[in-house]
Amino acid sequence: MANGRKKIAVIGAGNVGATCAFVLAQKKLGDIVMLDIFEGFAKGKALDMSQDGQVLNYDGNITGTADYADIAGSDVVVVTSGFPRQPGMSREDLIGKNAEIVKQVGEGIREHAPNAVIIMVTNPLDLMTYHMWKVTGFPTER
Repeated sequence: MANGRKKIAVIGAGNVGATCAFVLAQKKLGDIVMLDIFEGFAKGKALDMSQDGQVLNYDGNITGTADYADIAGSDVVVVTSGFPRQPGMSREDLIGKNAEIVKQVGEGIREHAPNAVIIMVTNPLDLMTYHMWKVTGFPTER
């Protein structure tokens, strides 16, 4: 980022993604961009967190977006997006649903944040991590 701070993108602004962004902000690890496919959802969560910063003593810039172009220049991308496991669903039931989501996310990361390190959270984690690696073509250490 222009201010010398790290830029961290969190893809998915649901419970896991919003909590992740909140903790990253509290730890003052960098400026946060939350991205969610639902227009306005990430922006609303980011606004709430930015206002909390005054009370909780963190000074990070937190923004929300639905546009992958806004993750450009991210040093780290945390992927939390995915279909949540419902009662009675097995881990394997998530594979097809989340593979398509990870494909779309991976393409967005590859295009807009090609130098980022990716941290996967989407389940089933082992398979989605492998799928992300195949989609992005990034080196395994990233």
